[in-house]
Order: sequence, then C-alpha cells, then structure tokens
Amino acid sequence: MSAARVLVGVVAQSIAKVEDRVSLPQFRVLVMVATKGPSNLSAVAESLGVHPSNATRTVDRLVTAGLLDRRDAPTDRRQVSLTLTEQGKQLVDSVFSERRAAVQQVVAKMPRSKRQKLPAALECFAEAAGEIPEDDIGHLEWNN
Repeated sequence: MSAARVLVGVVAQSIAKVEDRVSLPQFRVLVMVATKGPSNLSAVAESLGVHPSNATRTVDRLVTAGLLDRRDAPTDRRQVSLTLTEQGKQLVDSVFSERRAAVQQVVAKMPRSKRQKLPAALECFAEAAGEIPEDDIGHLEWNN
C-alpha cells in the first residue's frame, strides 16, 4: 500500500499541472483515445461509467478545447469517431513524461540490485490487472 500511495501521489501531481485545462474525467477520455485508438461515444460512456449524455458533454468540451477531433465514422455515419488532435497528443504526452520523470527519480534512489528486478515485476503486475502493455517500462532505463 505504501508503493500505491507513492504512485497515486505521482499521478495526482501530474494531473494537477493540467487541471486548468482538463478535468480528471476529460483526461481519462484523452488517455483512452491515446491508448486504444479512435473511439466512439458509447465507448467513452462505458469507460467513464456514465450516461451517454454525460459522455457527450465531456467530449464536446474536449472538442471545443481543441484536444479531441470528432468526425463521422467511416463505416457508419450514425456513429462518430473520436481521435486526439496534435494538441491533445501533446497534453497526454506531457503528463506521461511528468509521471515517468517522477517515477525515475524515485527508482534512482533504489539499490541497483532491487532496481534491476522492478521492470519485470511491474510488467507482470500490469498484465495481471489486464493493462495493455506499453513500451514505457523499457524507456525508464532502470537497469543502470
């Protein structure tokens, strides 16, 4: 639980730096689209656990802010396809970079022998939780 508190703190600090631009639910939508690719309003509502009208309002705000692009889906014009704009990608990337840097600072303080075991353990933990694997662990260079 101690490690979980540290990670929650890292996440909270990274979100605090962009909360003047997006709310936590809005950021969750941006991350969902960034990691899973183009989405529709139903997927957003399901991911947030909200009524579709609430998802629509959240998406509308992100579109107005220039962070999300909404277009008719190529396969079904009754559906919309949501993708990140360049500005949306930059926002998500900046938050993830902030998190990586904060985690790297903590990991750098660990003894080398323990640090070398951490990436595999975290990857296994994430996979067990059903997280989509990312290349983030490899980019952290914890084996140094």
